[in-house]
Amino acid sequence: MSAFSRYIGIDYSGAKTPMDSLSGLRVYSAVGNEPATEIQPPPSPRKYWTRRGLAEWLMAALHEPTPTVVGIDPAFSFPLAYFERHSLPLNWDVFLDDFCGHWPTDQDNIYVDFVRDGLVGNGAARTGETKWRRVAELRARTAKSVFHFDVQGSVAKSTHSGIPCLRRIRRELGTSVHFWPFDGWIPPSNHHVIAETSYIQVNPHE
Repeated sequence: MSAFSRYIGIDYSGAKTPMDSLSGLRVYSAVGNEPATEIQPPPSPRKYWTRRGLAEWLMAALHEPTPTVVGIDPAFSFPLAYFERHSLPLNWDVFLDDFCGHWPTDQDNIYVDFVRDGLVGNGAARTGETKWRRVAELRARTAKSVFHFDVQGSVAKSTHSGIPCLRRIRRELGTSVHFWPFDGWIPPSNHHVIAETSYIQVNPHE
């Protein structure tokens, strides 16, 4: 028997942060053995999901008791070299708080590029090298570094906007959500789980 009754997949690709409309943001959900269906954004003039709207929808979904596993594609953390350079302990909650203090991309109308350009926050004090990769990225060989901006296939902007949203969800929902693997390799029963996943792009007309 599966530990989960609902499955949510989120394509978090795109370059802007919470209040911006992004046609690339996609959400799919499946319950039990039923086929997955695309979840449409709430009606608004934007017509697309915003990062903030997506986070609010997900938090509302995870307030429900249905055991749910969520896969989302931005990186949840950074390579070991980042922690070493910035003298950070290997503690995910400390990392989240420290990063969000420098990259406040969960605030209204704050773009990743605003932080990169020094207009807000202090991103220059918390950055890394484009050659730095996590173990999973090294094994994948073709995966881009989380610090490699402005190239095709980059995950840097979605990661730098997504990490603050993860912290918001963590603060809102507390221990009812197990962030894998940072909260442990084996989730407790009857808990929601959020994990970093990759995705495969498909043609919806096939």
